[in-house]
Amino acid sequence: MNYFIADTHFFHADLLGNNQFAPRLFDSVAAMNDAMIQAWNARVDDENDRVYHLGDIAMNPQAMPTEEAVLAILTQLHGQIDFIKGNHDYQARFKFLHANDPGWHGRPKFLFHSVGTIIKDDHTQFIMTHYPMVLGITKQTLNLHGHIHHSMMPIAEDINVGVDAPERALVPEIAALPWGSPLSAAEIHRLFAAKQAFLKAYATESNN
Repeated sequence: MNYFIADTHFFHADLLGNNQFAPRLFDSVAAMNDAMIQAWNARVDDENDRVYHLGDIAMNPQAMPTEEAVLAILTQLHGQIDFIKGNHDYQARFKFLHANDPGWHGRPKFLFHSVGTIIKDDHTQFIMTHYPMVLGITKQTLNLHGHIHHSMMPIAEDINVGVDAPERALVPEIAALPWGSPLSAAEIHRLFAAKQAFLKAYATESNN
């Protein structure tokens, strides 16, 4: 099964607390990191599942985590992981992870994409990038993205899959998931339908 997430920002102490950008209500970075690890591993089967991480793995402007510390976090996460480069990621980190890949059932655990990648699910194309895209008129195409944290693109086809994404609140069952949970492909389709309805209702209300 495929899962999707973005903007984990492991170790990012500046995000702790109640803020508008990415509210993370934890007392410490260690507690925040552990919550994301537990939420990830509760959903992802280490034997079969693949997680697409759409950028911004880890950072801290005050004291950047070492590559060894980041690797120690990532090796705890279940499944094979496809990384799409975010604005806080860099090639040196990708090279380090590639060189120290722990392996996954005889295959690499880590895969890397500098800009993005595309898969199909239920006759729908998922274009996965870190930054949101403006696709124009599309049919059976969604842009899964991160980057904007607790903000939402006013386009139904743009689905923010980030840890802090407000779209998660549009579907009660998804909103009830533990904070930091990756989203399944089926949940992406449900978010798209819910976002379509939300934006339609908002437009109707604004025009009245």
